[in-house]
Amino acid sequence: MTRTVMLGVVIGAQGIRGEVRVKTFTAEPEAIGDYGPLQDASGQRRFKLTVRRVSKGDVVIASIEGVTDRNAAEALKGTELHVERTALPQAEPGEYYHADLIGLQAITVTGRVLGQVVAVHNFGAGDMLEVRTEGGRSAMVPFTDDAVPEVDIAGGKLLVEPAFWLGDESKGDGRKEDGRKVEG
Repeated sequence: MTRTVMLGVVIGAQGIRGEVRVKTFTAEPEAIGDYGPLQDASGQRRFKLTVRRVSKGDVVIASIEGVTDRNAAEALKGTELHVERTALPQAEPGEYYHADLIGLQAITVTGRVLGQVVAVHNFGAGDMLEVRTEGGRSAMVPFTDDAVPEVDIAGGKLLVEPAFWLGDESKGDGRKEDGRKVEG
């Protein structure tokens, strides 16, 4: 199965000529149109998107080939816009795409399997990895160099230092700013 990355989601219609408002997850909002045709989450529908202008923040106004009126644009509300992972540029050292982290096995530095990364969140204080433990629970791990000292995408794993997210005072609190960056 080809891995895809969600670059945006249609959040509504704009005007009467079929333009849509798209919330983007790209570093530069207008770049969502630079990766070629996009597809829905199922991969069944393809969309040729042309960005017309940036609206506010991470929202762009765009036209989609074949969508020519407001009703057709409104019907797309909620449609996630994906691109194949291979269409994205290689991440810089120390930077990761969510899609590359999700599915990695989380192993403690002592060799114990913690579980599998199922999501990447950012609640405002930095990126957090949601790890589904073998017992079915979720553990939230700060995505910092101290808490996650090694990421091995090719090997399908990352190392986790439990002391930095379980509150071991002797190791620090895990809130170190380290410059890691995660792209949506």
